[in-house]
Amino acid sequence: MSPKLFSSRARVAARLTAPSSIITAQASPFIRNFATASSVSPTSRNHRVVVVGGGSAGLSISHQLLRSGKFVQGDIAVIDPAEWHHYQPGWTLVGGGLKTKEELRRPLSSLIDPKINFYHDTVGAFSPEDNSVMLGNGDKLNYEQLVVAPGVSISYGSVKGLPEALADKHSLVSSIYGYDHCDKVFRTVQRLQKGRAIFTQPAGVIKCAGAPQKIMWLALDHWKRAGLYDPSGSGIQISFATGLPVMFGVPKYSAALEQLRKERGVEGLFQHDLVAVEGNTATFARPNGQEQVTKQFDLLHVVPKMGPHAFVKNSALANQAGYVDVDDGTTRHNKYPNVWSAGDASSLPTSKTAAAITAEAPVLVRNLLQSLEGKEPDAVYDGYTSCPLLTEYGKVILAEFKYNGEPKETFGNWFGIDQAAPRRAFYHLKKDFFPWVYYNSMVTGRWGGPNIVPGWRSRNNS
Repeated sequence: MSPKLFSSRARVAARLTAPSSIITAQASPFIRNFATASSVSPTSRNHRVVVVGGGSAGLSISHQLLRSGKFVQGDIAVIDPAEWHHYQPGWTLVGGGLKTKEELRRPLSSLIDPKINFYHDTVGAFSPEDNSVMLGNGDKLNYEQLVVAPGVSISYGSVKGLPEALADKHSLVSSIYGYDHCDKVFRTVQRLQKGRAIFTQPAGVIKCAGAPQKIMWLALDHWKRAGLYDPSGSGIQISFATGLPVMFGVPKYSAALEQLRKERGVEGLFQHDLVAVEGNTATFARPNGQEQVTKQFDLLHVVPKMGPHAFVKNSALANQAGYVDVDDGTTRHNKYPNVWSAGDASSLPTSKTAAAITAEAPVLVRNLLQSLEGKEPDAVYDGYTSCPLLTEYGKVILAEFKYNGEPKETFGNWFGIDQAAPRRAFYHLKKDFFPWVYYNSMVTGRWGGPNIVPGWRSRNNS
């Protein structure tokens, strides 16, 4: 039985009187028109909904809940230790020299509505049996409903020698996966004049499974425009070393990308999983007990392995793989009916992208609200996700699909367009529209998902 919650008046009073350390937002024309949220003392530690994570999923869900009009100040709490919130899909654009990493981040506190309590702390432990979350500082938050959406952890140490190679400013080893390193990528691309360039993708789950080759296609186009690359193999040679047996997990788009690979003279090293970097030598594991393979390189772009955070993986909420164990359709936990999850931390069997969250969040919010009213969840997530695959400067394949790799194409349905064909219009969606709509609509809770058209705004939003 959960502890008795404060009355609305008591919650407001506690929120106004609790000591707080104000997190100052940088002045920016892009920061939403919120008063800067405060990091609050857990004096007021009873909430109707606690959301773990201030990333794409956590902010979208918490603000959609707030915009439902069913919560007052202090009813909703967000927990996250981060100072900054990053538009991570834009790191590919940074790697291609199209944007700076600084323009794609905002102070996290500036993105959280002041009606939401913001706990600027880590999670120590979950106690779903007594409806509470222990913070890293030892304090406890009690909840009626819990949303777990902290994303996943990037393990740079999963590749031996990678942390040292990334830190070496003189090395031609880089990665778009991480704020600290994504701007190194384009510098290495510009420096390479000839030799072997290898772009890797690990076996297993990663954020945006198309990103490892997006940066490859941009680099190839850069070298082609500079007269350093042609498909005959003179000048620069390019290899795509992936732990997967195919270019992409959805057959329709994989076929299109395989055709591009062959046309552009890119070597395909399939089922090659990078395990070590030493000097200019990359070592790859091979499946079924085959011997490891070493390759020499002059440029290496690395995608590290990724996985659930330890505080999720080691909790009662996790499945065997370490992800929050939720129903594929309702996003509700399979054991604890007042626990929910979306985004990268969830067990939802779809690609881990920001686009997936646009479809997951409205389903979760609807079903959580139903649960609060004592009703059964009636919204169903179909696995929708999207991956805008940059194939060159000015062209994008807009992959959209749902569970079982079945295409679910917005523009194909509307206009009969084949989205597996690279198009300039899709490029401007990726480069210009999506970053804008992310900060102005998605994380503010105004984005109602890909099924809400026209305008892509939720019915409940003002």
